[in-house]
Amino acid sequence: MKKSQYIFGALALIAFPNWAQAQTQAKDTTLSRTVVVEQEYNPDIMDASKVNVLPQVAPPTVSKKAVEYDATLVPEGNIPASTMQAYTGTESQDKAQRGYARLGYGNYGNLDARANYLFILPNSDKLNLNFHMNGMDGKLKVPDFAEKWDARYYRTRVGMDYVHAFRKVDLNVAGNFGLSNFNFMPYSINNKQKFLSGDVHFGVKSTSEDLPFQFHAETNLMFYERQYDLSQKDAQEAMVRTKAGAIGSISEEQSVGVDLAMDNVFYKNNLFDDYTSVELNPYYLYQNDDWKIRLGAHVDFAFGFGKKFRVSPDVTAQYIFSDSYILYAQATGGRRTNDFRRLETVSPYGQSEIQLDATYEQLNAALGFKTSPVTGLWFNLYGGYQDLKNNLASAGVSSYIVDTDNQSYLQLFQRNMHNIYAGAEVSYSYKDILSFSASGVYRDWKVAKVEEDNGDWLLAYMPSFEANIHADIRPISSVLISLGYQHITREKIENERVDPVGNLYLGGSYEVFKGISIYARVNNLLNKDYQYYWGYPTEGTNFVGGVSFRF
Repeated sequence: MKKSQYIFGALALIAFPNWAQAQTQAKDTTLSRTVVVEQEYNPDIMDASKVNVLPQVAPPTVSKKAVEYDATLVPEGNIPASTMQAYTGTESQDKAQRGYARLGYGNYGNLDARANYLFILPNSDKLNLNFHMNGMDGKLKVPDFAEKWDARYYRTRVGMDYVHAFRKVDLNVAGNFGLSNFNFMPYSINNKQKFLSGDVHFGVKSTSEDLPFQFHAETNLMFYERQYDLSQKDAQEAMVRTKAGAIGSISEEQSVGVDLAMDNVFYKNNLFDDYTSVELNPYYLYQNDDWKIRLGAHVDFAFGFGKKFRVSPDVTAQYIFSDSYILYAQATGGRRTNDFRRLETVSPYGQSEIQLDATYEQLNAALGFKTSPVTGLWFNLYGGYQDLKNNLASAGVSSYIVDTDNQSYLQLFQRNMHNIYAGAEVSYSYKDILSFSASGVYRDWKVAKVEEDNGDWLLAYMPSFEANIHADIRPISSVLISLGYQHITREKIENERVDPVGNLYLGGSYEVFKGISIYARVNNLLNKDYQYYWGYPTEGTNFVGGVSFRF
């Protein structure tokens, strides 16, 4: 079986060059520049609101969102206390500058460094280079202990992205390198950890409307190493991730398409089994001035570890009336591979002695209503049901050691779960002066019972209510002020709850000279004690400040 997987993976590599997120605008506009600058930025952010929760409802969007540079909220407590990100503002200009750099530092040893440059080469070729490093090194109060934890966490990302535009096809080659270096808490079985990752992308994407159908294809050669785990050292995961798709029109309003995704995964220096997973996604599209309908299905199966055959829906529908009123519904699902990369996103401190199966979203059904009664104002109301098979959850496990030291670690578990949710969002923007958004979602979680274990303890860190409020104010063109609040309430277990997350933050930037700005941000203004991950504290009131450049 392993031999056939290697052959299958090699053929896939030859047959399916990659389509990566290429920018095809002929002119280097602000819009195209922003996407290029930020394409590797947001994926690096471990948004605490996503911890242990698969994506929420994805309602259709009609409005055109304002372009932003480095304006993404990073929770103060991430990994476990990430550096605060600069807020350099929303900008609009005829032609964007190609270079961007910033450097900041704060208390708790918070470091914030980033550099990016876009080269425009002959024949409309583009080469984008980027570097990003953030982290912290300081003492944090350990829950239930008198002493403080000398915590550190540094993350480094380096990447390049090259695009060559042929007459009807774009060729894309990209590569990324990542390093996460951090320590576990005192009394943990392991006192340090290092994640090393790298990937190379090859791909093509059709760009001409003259072709009978549009297509894309990509191959990703991916490598990941976890240096220290519970019973293994230098555990390695190698993957050939292949994606391809094609869509063609059968009339002015109707189209049919199919997407393919395949992972060939190989392990070394641990007891995990190699496997191959395949996902097929055929679909039908119908769109006119009032309706947009997608009818499809996810067909998933695997060979080797986790060999199962699963089917989930891929159905969405929206009806637009009176120009800005939208009724929408969805019934979606699909496979979420629990590879090493996703484990770091779910919890960088999580450990598992056994191989984890993929999480499968069997159903995410929702109904919603979205409207814009006046220019710049949007409301969105929705509710639904989500069913997850083998969802990831974390809990603290302690073991008694011979020398009487009580050592612990954060164990990852899997269990079938489901939740009913309801949420609302509102946003408002006025020219380039004011921007405001607020959102909240309530979830009622249930976990499947296994023998005599009701599993409720696995819900301790599942969010029962999440809220985010954020506002940007630009009193003059050179000044930007941002204020926000993030709140997460966890599920109640036996009449007790984990302390809620409550991060009140304030930030701002000032353009001293053209292209040169100073920025600062303060997180956890209320100096609250809370945890994004079991047993791992966040920083108290903390700040970072520095200088950013555009050139």
